[in-house]
Amino acid sequence: MTMFSDPECIHSHRVRLMLAEKGIQAEVESCDPDNKPEDLVQLNPNNTLPTLVDRDLVLYDARVVVEYLDERYPHPPFMPIDPVSRARTRLALFRIESDWYALVPFLEEGGDTAQTARHQLAESLTASADVFAAMPFFLSEEFSMLDATLAPLLWRLNHYGIELPKAAASINEYSKRVFARSGFQASLTDRERELG
Repeated sequence: MTMFSDPECIHSHRVRLMLAEKGIQAEVESCDPDNKPEDLVQLNPNNTLPTLVDRDLVLYDARVVVEYLDERYPHPPFMPIDPVSRARTRLALFRIESDWYALVPFLEEGGDTAQTARHQLAESLTASADVFAAMPFFLSEEFSMLDATLAPLLWRLNHYGIELPKAAASINEYSKRVFARSGFQASLTDRERELG
């Protein structure tokens, strides 16, 4: 198994975190997003990172990749077993991606657009502080796909210039718990360590 990864990309980090938390052996090939390897261009018609190659299978959307990894390596499970809980988790993933991840390109762009995105993300996260406080992990007693999605975003808050208010103390506590996990630490590249 080979994963083509951008050493700073939040989406690549999400997949690396999943690999580390599940203890999956994979060759992680760090790629310059502006000068991608030729074999990646041949494997992935979208020429995007991350891209996972598992034998004859090539996957290149972070959400598709992490769900595949959870199904291919089911222990520990990062998605609930029953259909109703799985659907709720998928809906929460959709909300995280559409409400919070969607702001990342604007945050990385800089300027007035980034300022607006910083305000939106800080406000939206703070409004969700009670959810972070309710359980040890996001909507769960155990580390899940939701945490593997949230952690890379929360790790980058300082880099994006976002300081959460005291009302969001539960998010900071949650972040410390997740960041202290050996899987999270193993998932970080040298560049990402500088971001946190």
